[in-house]
Amino acid sequence: MKAAVCFEKDVLTITDVSFEPPKARELLVRMVACGVCHTDLSVVNGTVKMKLPCVLGHEGAGIVEEVGEDVTHVKKGDKVVLSWVAQCGECYFCRIQRPNLCELGERINASNRMPDGSSRLRKDSRELNVFSALGALAEYAVVPARAAVRLPEDAPLDKAALIGCAVTTGVGAVLNTAQMPPGGSVVVFGTGGVGLNIIQGAVIAGAERIIAVDVHPRKLEFAKVFGATDVIDARETDPVVAIRELTKGRGADYAYEAVGRKETIEQAYQCTRKAGTCVVVGVGSVKEQISLNVFVLPLFEKRLLGSWFGTADIHRDMPRLLELYTQKKLKLDELVTTTYTLDQLDRAFTDMNSGVNARGVVLF
Repeated sequence: MKAAVCFEKDVLTITDVSFEPPKARELLVRMVACGVCHTDLSVVNGTVKMKLPCVLGHEGAGIVEEVGEDVTHVKKGDKVVLSWVAQCGECYFCRIQRPNLCELGERINASNRMPDGSSRLRKDSRELNVFSALGALAEYAVVPARAAVRLPEDAPLDKAALIGCAVTTGVGAVLNTAQMPPGGSVVVFGTGGVGLNIIQGAVIAGAERIIAVDVHPRKLEFAKVFGATDVIDARETDPVVAIRELTKGRGADYAYEAVGRKETIEQAYQCTRKAGTCVVVGVGSVKEQISLNVFVLPLFEKRLLGSWFGTADIHRDMPRLLELYTQKKLKLDELVTTTYTLDQLDRAFTDMNSGVNARGVVLF
């Protein structure tokens, strides 16, 4: 099969690789669609440190071609969306209903290997690492069965693929992590694929005012489509000052950061009102620290939360999100701005960096 492989920093290759059949508790999935996510590009440019060579792709959907032993929740021919956090259902975090922090999923993402530490993909005789043990930017994927969520027969896989990462992360940050009530004001720093879905989540939750902050005018236009009531171009305006002006000087009830930068996290916290909630969704560098004033930390009673994969229970939340799409309460069609072939992945990454797309999708 053809797959997108990063063999060394700044080198992305579409090449033929071989795959082994699934073992127990694994599936072979014929990929139909995969979202183009900034995290995959971060592997290529070295921002995300990962052992190479690695097959890219973690936001995908497809059709089950073969089922290994001890798999009961899906069968051959089922449509599935893949989750980059496998959820075992048995570890401590799964038992306390925080399966997004599953110990199995964490181990897989630390190694980019199957749960047994091996890989099913090879280039010639060389074993390949596989992003989140999915490798969804390939024609086929051999994946842990617990990372696959069964979808209805009529599910549109070219749209459902986005539920595998950006939609669940963004909407989940609002509905699951923050558990935001109706009404009130929201600010979202960063209106890429995840930020747009935070905006969608705020709309679904019933926010009255949704303020979007970015440095790309086109992304701010997308933000309006997805429900932003106000937009701020951070190149031209101090966003903290502008947000306070829009919120009667108090600051926003809820602030979400979807960039992963020290400066924007600190700005998001600064523009959160007293007793408000600031949620950090963007994944930043391990080398950066944020700075908070220790006096105002207790004085203002703000909550500072992290949100990992939208605090999602994939087998509960992903079907719910697809149902919201069916009810026309969740925009997926509008997210897919441009589609690409696998051979056009370089162009897809370039378009993503320049802010051309709400989300690009590779179709197989």
